[in-house]
Amino acid sequence: MSIDQASWETAVRHLYEDAFTFSATGPRKHEDWRTDVLAVMERAVPDPRGWAGLDDTANERTTEVPAFPFRPPHEADPQRRLTPADVGERLHEIDRASAENLLLALTDGGCTLRNLERFTESFDELQDMARTILARYGDTFTCYTNVTVGAGRNGTLDFGASDWGYTPMTFYWEDAGLVIVSDTEVGLFWTFDC
Repeated sequence: MSIDQASWETAVRHLYEDAFTFSATGPRKHEDWRTDVLAVMERAVPDPRGWAGLDDTANERTTEVPAFPFRPPHEADPQRRLTPADVGERLHEIDRASAENLLLALTDGGCTLRNLERFTESFDELQDMARTILARYGDTFTCYTNVTVGAGRNGTLDFGASDWGYTPMTFYWEDAGLVIVSDTEVGLFWTFDC
């Protein structure tokens, strides 16, 4: 699937316009992708293609906490700067199909595919938008999430689970997200409940 800036930005805006979200992409410059993810969280790097993401938390970050709303693990000092290890220890790898569905579940709080009921498009049309978002990162990428309930050992998320769980990554009451890692870019898609 080939995509361009307009189709990608349209998909991101449409899916996440009603969510409280952080969606951004940065360059992949390091062998350890977690370093690049941290740079995106801190807004220290621009989108390598100049494409627009969404950042509903930009006004709340400070020089003391540049990655706000992302934070160290709860047992750590909340004012301590995040490290790549903090990022990696709370994420686990998932497969491409789970990533597609997770992009749809992240369209609102609660991380469920029931969030799609508010859209007028069919599930297939919404899934095409998720595929458009993923297509930016090429054919070979890996995906990671902090969502834990319904996570199988084979990297598959079960969206039929009765509830969801997550490993907290932010200062907010609930958060769920997806990290996409390609050879040249890292993308973050996160939603929050306050």
